[in-house]
Amino acid sequence: MGLAEEAIGNGEGLGRLPRLGVKQKYIRMDAQIPEETTGEENPNGRKDDSDRIKQSRRYVIACAVFASLNSVLLGYDVGVMSGCILFIQKDLHINEVQQEVLVGCLSFISLVGSLAAGRTSDAIGRKWTIALAAVIFQAGAAVMTFAPSFTVLMVGRLLAGVGIGFSIMIAPVYIAEISPAVTRGSLSSFPEIFINVGILLGYISNYAFSGLSNHINWRVMLAVGILPSVFIGFALLVIPESPRWLVLQNRADEARSVLVKIVGTEEEATERLAEIETAALTATAGKLESAKPVWSEILNPSPVLRRMLITGLGIQCFQQITGIDATVYYSPTILRTAGIKSDNKLLAATIAVGFTKTVFILIAILLIDLVGRKPLLYVSTIGMTICLFGLAASLSLLDKGLVSTPAGIAVAMVTVCGNVAFFSVGMGPISWVMGSEIFPLRVRAQAAALGTVANRVSSGLVAMSFLSICNAISVGGTFFIFGVLSALSVAFMYRFVPETRGKNLEQIEALFGDEGEWEGKEMELSNVKYEGIVNK
Repeated sequence: MGLAEEAIGNGEGLGRLPRLGVKQKYIRMDAQIPEETTGEENPNGRKDDSDRIKQSRRYVIACAVFASLNSVLLGYDVGVMSGCILFIQKDLHINEVQQEVLVGCLSFISLVGSLAAGRTSDAIGRKWTIALAAVIFQAGAAVMTFAPSFTVLMVGRLLAGVGIGFSIMIAPVYIAEISPAVTRGSLSSFPEIFINVGILLGYISNYAFSGLSNHINWRVMLAVGILPSVFIGFALLVIPESPRWLVLQNRADEARSVLVKIVGTEEEATERLAEIETAALTATAGKLESAKPVWSEILNPSPVLRRMLITGLGIQCFQQITGIDATVYYSPTILRTAGIKSDNKLLAATIAVGFTKTVFILIAILLIDLVGRKPLLYVSTIGMTICLFGLAASLSLLDKGLVSTPAGIAVAMVTVCGNVAFFSVGMGPISWVMGSEIFPLRVRAQAAALGTVANRVSSGLVAMSFLSICNAISVGGTFFIFGVLSALSVAFMYRFVPETRGKNLEQIEALFGDEGEWEGKEMELSNVKYEGIVNK
C-alpha cells in the first residue's frame, strides 16, 4: 500500500501506525475490481483477479466453517444435558446438588482448557490446538457414555470440559486471524452459529431418544456427541495455519502462501504480510524492551491494554451473568414451573427454544458487518432485559395463582424464546468476535483465553447455583435478578464497547490508543483510514 509507517514509541505494545495527520487509504482485501477497468485494458487479467478473489472468499468461509466444528460439541453438550439430567437422575439416583455440580462443573473445568489453549496455540499453532481440543472432548464423551456411576460420569465430564475450554478459545482467534476486515465479524461469529446448531441438535436428540429405557437413553444421547469430532480430522486437511502465528515463528514464506489463498492476489498478500510483520516486530521490540512475559504484561497492563481488557472481559462476563446458560440448561425446569408437566412435552418445547436461538444467530451473521457491533448489542441487551423481566413477572404471578396456567405457559414460552432470540442477535456472537479481535498480536491468544475464563467462570457460577437460588427465592425471583444484570449490561455497552466494524486487527489497536475514542467519540476508521490518531 506504500504506507509510510513509524513506530509509536510508547512501550505499550501497540503496532506500528501510519504517520500521524496523514490520510491513508487502504484497499480492502475483498474489494471488487472496479467495473470501468474491465474494458479494453487487459480484460483477461482483470477477470482472473476477480475469479481469484471470489475463490479466496470461498476458501476463507470453508476454513471458518471447519474451525468452528468444535463449537458444535459445546452446543450439543449444553443442549443434551438439559434432557439427560432428567434421566440420569432416575438411573443413577443423584440428588439436586449433584445435578448442579454435573451441569455447572463443565464451565469451571473448561477454564483449564482455556488457560492452557493460549500458551498451547502459541507453541504448536492454532490449527493443531483445534485438533487437540477435539481429541480431548472425544475421550470425555466416551467415558460419560459408558459411565457406571456418578463418579465415573464426573471424570468424563471433566475431560469434556477441558476439550471444550480449548475449542471455545481457539476457534474465534483462528478465524479472526485469517479473515478480511470487512467480513471478520460475520466469520468470527461462525463458532456461535455452530454452538446454537449444537444446542438444537442436543434438544432434538433428547426428544428422539427419550423413549428408550432410563438406563440407555441418556447414554445414547451423550454418545451422539462424539460424531462431530470425527469431521475435525478431515478439517485438518483443509484449513491452513494462521498467517499471523507463522510470522511470529519467523516462517514468513509460509505466511505469504496462506495470505495469497486468503486474499486472492499477490499484491494484497504482500501488503498484508508487511502489516503483520510490522505489528509482530513492534510486539517483539516491546517484549525485549520490557523483558516481561506475556502473562506479566496482561496482569500489569499498560493503559491501552487495560482498556482492551475491561472491554473484552466485561462483555464476556455480561454474556453469562444475564442467565443465558441457566435458560438453556434448565429450560425444562423453567417450563415445568410454568405448568408443562409431561417429560415429552417439556423436551418438545425445548426444541422450539433451540430452533429460535439458531434462527436468530443467522440473522446476526447477516447484520454484524452491515450495521456494526454496537447497534446489535443495544438491541440485544435491551430486548433481553424486557424478556427477562417479563418471564420473572409471569412466573411470579403463576406462583401466586394470579394468572391461568395456559396463559402462564404462553407468556413463559414467548419470553424464553424472546430472551434466546435477542441473545443470539447480539450478545451471543459479538462477545466472541470482540474478544478475538481487540487485542494486540503479541498477547492475543492469552488475552482471548482470559476472556474465555471470565465467560466460563460466570457460566459455572450461574449453572451451579441456579437451582439453589430458585429454591431460596423462587424461579421468578431468580430471573428478576437476571433482568437487573441485563439492564446493567446496556450501560456497559454504551460506556466501554467501541465500534470495530470494518477495521483490520492492527487498526483496532489504534482505536484503543486514544482514551477519548475508547469512551465512545466518533473515529474515522470505519472507512479504513487513519486521521490524526493521538496515542495516549
